[in-house]
Amino acid sequence: MTPESITQIIAQAVAQESARGQFQQELRTRAEALHGLFRVEAEDPAGALYGFAREYVEMTPGLIHCVRICAERAGVGALFHPFLRTATGYFAHPSVLLAGYEGLEGLLVKAYQCHRLMEEMYENNRSFRNSNLLEPEATEANLLVHHLIGEPFANELDQAILVTVRQIVGSGDYYDLDLAPFVAQASDEAWQWMREYWTNLLARNGIHFRFSFRSAL
Repeated sequence: MTPESITQIIAQAVAQESARGQFQQELRTRAEALHGLFRVEAEDPAGALYGFAREYVEMTPGLIHCVRICAERAGVGALFHPFLRTATGYFAHPSVLLAGYEGLEGLLVKAYQCHRLMEEMYENNRSFRNSNLLEPEATEANLLVHHLIGEPFANELDQAILVTVRQIVGSGDYYDLDLAPFVAQASDEAWQWMREYWTNLLARNGIHFRFSFRSAL
């Protein structure tokens, strides 16, 4: 499955949600029970959460495409192929864990799997961790989606992703692998759109953290 195919699937789900409003109604309940870490400054908190969730889902194909392009330009496309195959597989061959999750809500879960997979890939390599490629706001966004999905299911997803990363990486050698060529490619304009998107995603929808990962760094 290609990023373009995923984009089409997302567009269809957004159109269905616009007609039915099922997920938006569910978010009204979740907005009332939102974790104390989050503050929504909007007249319609559920609408703000929906805007955030929709953008989070819609950026997923772009993330996959961006990683693929940077990896190919850096000459490490083969290394990233398993990660990209797994990320697209979340949409093409969803886990049995997602049984009963449909529409935009189901796509939010799949997008969360993709974003968390890339986050773990980042955390498990020295070159990435020293690069500051991943904005703190990306971690904050993932944490918000974790709470929107709800526990214990979100915890099950996280555990499954950790197992998947270990299977892909195969050994501890990945941590010390020199991925500076990828970092160099990702430092140019091919990555900048995503950096800006992440940085403003929460604030753009009137959502703020009471604790800032950025201030804690």
